[in-house]
Amino acid sequence: QVQLVESGGGLVQPGGSLRLSCAASGFTFSNYWMYWVRQVPGKGLEWVSAINIGGGTTFYADSVKGRFTISRHNAKNTLYLQMNSLKSEDTAVYYCAKDSSLKDRSSYGTRWYLYEYDYRGQGTQVTVSS
Repeated sequence: QVQLVESGGGLVQPGGSLRLSCAASGFTFSNYWMYWVRQVPGKGLEWVSAINIGGGTTFYADSVKGRFTISRHNAKNTLYLQMNSLKSEDTAVYYCAKDSSLKDRSSYGTRWYLYEYDYRGQGTQVTVSS
């Protein structure tokens, strides 16, 4: 069955960095677009970033653009999110998610309402605080 396991979260001071990882199994990782989404308790889900199957096309929410970098290693079935210059407003639970189909989402850009995922992991907490 599909499994997505995030790791790498923690407590970091403002301006610091963290690298999240997501280990995927139970499906052909290299065939699917992958995503990072985040959620603050009591608030809605926020799309953070998307990456295509080869890793050459990426999209970012305006709130993280220039600070976060999504990447993937298909041979290792692993998705990453490098987070730099962290701010208190980045505090959230971060989830990796698998696209629900084999569609090429390249034309969607940052129109996050067009993206769909069918599985996400259990999440990893990121807390940015001094």
